[in-house]
Amino acid sequence: MFKKNSDMERQYIIDAMTAEDSWRMWRIMAEFVEGFETLGGLPPAVTIFGSSRIGRRNRSYAKAEKIAELLAKKGFAVVTGGGPGVMEAGNKGAAAAGGVSVGLSIELPLEQGTNAYATTRLDFKYFFSRKVMFVKYAVAFVILPGGFGTLDELFEALTLIQTQRIKPFPVILVDKGYWGGLVEWLRGVTAKEGKIDNKDLDLFVIYDEPEDVVKEIESWCKEAGVHPEKPCVPRGGSAAERGKAPRKGEKQSGGTKGRSRGEKGAKRIPKPPPRKPPGKA
Repeated sequence: MFKKNSDMERQYIIDAMTAEDSWRMWRIMAEFVEGFETLGGLPPAVTIFGSSRIGRRNRSYAKAEKIAELLAKKGFAVVTGGGPGVMEAGNKGAAAAGGVSVGLSIELPLEQGTNAYATTRLDFKYFFSRKVMFVKYAVAFVILPGGFGTLDELFEALTLIQTQRIKPFPVILVDKGYWGGLVEWLRGVTAKEGKIDNKDLDLFVIYDEPEDVVKEIESWCKEAGVHPEKPCVPRGGSAAERGKAPRKGEKQSGGTKGRSRGEKGAKRIPKPPPRKPPGKA
């Protein structure tokens, strides 16, 4: 009897499939194809995450902008979720330095579209295809203070590294005051109860200063044999490209000191195997 009901249930699922579901699969494929074609030629990229709800006077905004500017000057591409807040700051800093500033936006009821400082833009309907693009072209994740979306990206990256689905790369939390409580909970509760291993706390590091974040990424890239493009110099272009707020009617460019470890006395991020720069066979 149970087998019969299960068979019937499967049949109902098949019956429920419509032409709209078939077209949805094509749209998903199209998002992957467009992402691979648009981002495949990027220099090594650093993905920056953080809250979309902060204003431009917030300290996280200033730190994200500075980190992105320093990375762009070193030749790294900067990738964000394309929205406001920390994402805008990351794109702004990269654009101001004349670097590659990428915004991967998502269709959400409360979001206001891609910010003005992303000079390479992609719009996604599906979170999972967007997530692939965040990871695939990144040599590091920089995580500034944020909410559920930021935590989602943080723990997904840690899970993929922990389960060896991707090669280890730096996952850097910025602002010890914000993340300290989470780290203490992971150490004092999650690891203590055996839900994770103590060594899993070595998968991320915490910094306060933008310069230290960039040094960590450069050090990892040197060990991994990853070389960013020739350092960028500021260039002309639209106001948005120069990291300034666009004037009314101006066209936007682009297409559609402290340090602590997750565990006291922890070692450096696991030394990675050699990795070729993204976009090269």
